[in-house]
Amino acid sequence: MSYELIGLLAGLGAVVGVLAGLLGIGGGLLVVPALLFLLPKAGIAQEIAMQMALATSLSTIIVTSGSSALNHLKLGNVEMFVVKWLMPGVVIGGFMGSFIADSIPSQYLPKVFGIIVLLLALQMLLSIRSRSQKTMPAPAKTVACGGGIGVISSLAGIGGGSLSVPFLNHHGVEMRKAVGSSSVCGCVIAISGMIGFIWHGSSVESLPAHSLGYVYMPALVAISCTSVLTTRIGAKLATQLPTPVLKKVFAVFLMFIAATMLL
Repeated sequence: MSYELIGLLAGLGAVVGVLAGLLGIGGGLLVVPALLFLLPKAGIAQEIAMQMALATSLSTIIVTSGSSALNHLKLGNVEMFVVKWLMPGVVIGGFMGSFIADSIPSQYLPKVFGIIVLLLALQMLLSIRSRSQKTMPAPAKTVACGGGIGVISSLAGIGGGSLSVPFLNHHGVEMRKAVGSSSVCGCVIAISGMIGFIWHGSSVESLPAHSLGYVYMPALVAISCTSVLTTRIGAKLATQLPTPVLKKVFAVFLMFIAATMLL
């Protein structure tokens, strides 16, 4: 990779780290379309660029969400009861999502990603106005919800914060703890999804050098080096900035990304 490409990936990681700590997302909503644009510049074939973007995004989320989760644990922002019951579902769902993504033809994957991002943006906007709250569902239902979050997240190469944060907040978990708990779950989703993509990519012959299955290691290192440093900034900002305003701005930005991927 050129120095310019490494610099772009490092800058992307810095932005992703802040968003991870601030909104409880792993950053895949930004990383996937960015990698889909940048990976062909590193000589990666267009036919496998989307699979590599998804897999590499999930691998960066392990670092980003893991770092964010540690910061939120130190700040007391993780609800362990919630994590306990969501965890089994997100593990299974994350692994299943990688199987589904591998079975979808490459030319349709960006469209699938675009539709998921568009729905997530609309859901994010609706969650701002939602004021009704419920108690957490029964353990079995929580596990099932975690499975759905895991499948969609792995299929889109994201950590699931765009789904799990409003889900937890809607069920009575305060925003700080919803964000912190989402970071923990996002890390687990990313691990299970990444394992699935490594499994499927190991049999592909056209992979570039320095790849682990569909995971492109140079991009992983470049993004992770900066994102791990900026998650603490986002975690601190989460207690200072008006989250609803940030959600609106980010949701509009996601709609732009979705339109780009669909068109």
